[in-house]
Amino acid sequence: MAEEPVAHLAEDKRVHELEVHLHNTAELAAAFAGGFGCSGWGRLAGLWHDLGKYSGEFQRYLLEGGPKTEHAVIGALHATARLCNYGRILAYLIAGHHTGLPDWDSDEEMARSLKQRLAKFDLLDRLDGRVPETILDQKIPSERPKPPATELAASIWLRMLFSCLVDADFLDTETFFDQAKGGQRGDFPAIEELLQKFNAYMAGKKAHAPDTPVNKVRSDILRQCIDKSAALPGFFSLTVPTGGGKTLSSMAFALNHGRTHGKRRIIYVIPYTSIIEQTADQFREIFGDLIVEHHSNVARQEGDEEGERLRLAAENWDAPVIVTTSVQFFESLFASRTSRCRKLHNIANSVVILDEAQLLPPDFLNPILEALKELQKNYGATVVFCTATQPALGPHRSADFDFRGLAEITEIMADPAALHQALKRTRIHKLRGLAPLTWNELAEEIARHDSALCIVNRRDDARILWERMPEETVHLSALMCGAHRARKIAAIKARLSGGEPTRVISTQMVEAGVDVDFPVVYRAAAGLDSIAQAAGRCNREGLLEHGDIFVFTPPSKIPAGHLRQAAGIGMRLLAGAEGDPLSTERFEAFFREFYWMRGDRLDRENIIGLLRNDPELRFSFRTAARKFQLIDESAQAPVIVQYENDELLSLLERQGPERWLLRKLQRSVVNLPRYLHNRLLSEGAIREVYPGIFVQGHGALYHPDLGFCPDKSIVYEPDELMS
Repeated sequence: MAEEPVAHLAEDKRVHELEVHLHNTAELAAAFAGGFGCSGWGRLAGLWHDLGKYSGEFQRYLLEGGPKTEHAVIGALHATARLCNYGRILAYLIAGHHTGLPDWDSDEEMARSLKQRLAKFDLLDRLDGRVPETILDQKIPSERPKPPATELAASIWLRMLFSCLVDADFLDTETFFDQAKGGQRGDFPAIEELLQKFNAYMAGKKAHAPDTPVNKVRSDILRQCIDKSAALPGFFSLTVPTGGGKTLSSMAFALNHGRTHGKRRIIYVIPYTSIIEQTADQFREIFGDLIVEHHSNVARQEGDEEGERLRLAAENWDAPVIVTTSVQFFESLFASRTSRCRKLHNIANSVVILDEAQLLPPDFLNPILEALKELQKNYGATVVFCTATQPALGPHRSADFDFRGLAEITEIMADPAALHQALKRTRIHKLRGLAPLTWNELAEEIARHDSALCIVNRRDDARILWERMPEETVHLSALMCGAHRARKIAAIKARLSGGEPTRVISTQMVEAGVDVDFPVVYRAAAGLDSIAQAAGRCNREGLLEHGDIFVFTPPSKIPAGHLRQAAGIGMRLLAGAEGDPLSTERFEAFFREFYWMRGDRLDRENIIGLLRNDPELRFSFRTAARKFQLIDESAQAPVIVQYENDELLSLLERQGPERWLLRKLQRSVVNLPRYLHNRLLSEGAIREVYPGIFVQGHGALYHPDLGFCPDKSIVYEPDELMS
């Protein structure tokens, strides 16, 4: 055996001494936890996290190839023996630093629960006389968690400490095994430098912008955002109609607010991957290759040093500007896995911009708001809700409804109602009094216009209506892969800017940040928020006196669930509307009723119940993480389609599923209903080329206009045909 206990052993026989690793991890974790005033807890977690590696059993496993042995729980056992009840705090972190935060008790995973693992007292005997007393003899840290702001305060504090520990452990281990990789991390410019780049870009943009009424309003929105950025950190709303330039204005607020209040980074959260790339590209035009994108579609070629630096930064969000998805951001806040939790401590003291905030998932709204309150109150985060249609997030209590919401949200715009009027560029029409239309009748209506966009609620509806339209009508839906949709959208924009007749039939995917400008838009029955988003695709630049929005009732059923509820409320408010049906007051009424109808389902999976503050720290981290899924992966399954990617598919077949290659192929993925995916697999229409990786079986399945089209006679369930 080595003279000193070893933490890691490299292939070239270099050893990472255990005591060195513990002290290095302790100092890193202390620095991270110092960001929220808990450096002592971070230091102690780092110092004790690998105590189990002092055991003779582990040293024989590492150095002599002996049997694999448990080591993480030994440090947890020591913490509870040494610090009693306070030790349980560290026990969660240490026991989970490889396998993830555990449940305290679990019927499903009894042996893996922390309660059961801490019952293995005899494992402590393995440390007898092996650990320096300078490491073992530690006192309870003097810092205490700040007063709880929410019901999730204690569980979030534990998860934040866990993030500090696992990131520190990863980084010190990485430095030992690969010093070159560790050297690629960090070295990003500060917020002040980014602000200078932003101001220079905006000055150039303003100098070349036409002097139109819409651009004057956009300029005033930008000014108000900069002026309001000096306000104290907290919750803010940025209520700007679609087309008002809220992406750049919100970034102006964040950069100026960050400089004034010493914030460390800006995290821009976007609901869909379909729009995240265009937002990241816009920021990249301003800041260069300093933007860290963290989502499933990011693809970086091996050997790309700058790409590798950004990929490493995406692991723990150690960069000044992060662009990510709602799924990545919110699921990480409730995650148990180490890889998901690493980044969390870097959310502290940041500016978080939630774009299209009206799309906060209603099934998880209550736990999301509780987590955001905790981040703002106790971790120094400023949160901006950015949208044209602000959800009613303020407290609302009545005899049958108790919605805690967020008590204090500061609106950045001085007068959102006046701004709405200034940017009002459309008129809303109730087509045939909202009486149901046939598809043929609707096709005839749309065909009367040289250029028009029609948005429907289901993929099936888009296909049926497109088939009844004149030639050269464009179809858009999520049955087209991302690369295909991007090319179609670029062609649509080119035709519109060239004044060519352009008719488009699309699902609601076009409402999520696709900046097109039609004189006429048709919108199938939906919630008021969706109608407003559709209106943002009509007369966007204000070049016409007004654009026209026709709301209609389609012959098909609206998908069940919250979409059908939202449409019911929206159509009722629209039918009885006097004056402007899309006024800010009407959105307040819409969201209040929508949340009231959801009731207890605003926490559908009882996430708060699983993680609620408890004096004995009995939390169900793993169960909550499993249940907090914004996308039900069990209902959908991916297939890589054939679309201008023959070389990549050939590489996949020859070289296997290398990480960079799969990232590139994300642009070729279509998600199918699980039952359809299974049927096509059994028929050989799609193939499983590697475990869990499915590719299109033959070229006829992918239509140049419709996308993935295995059988036009298939009857889908309405819920499976959204977007």
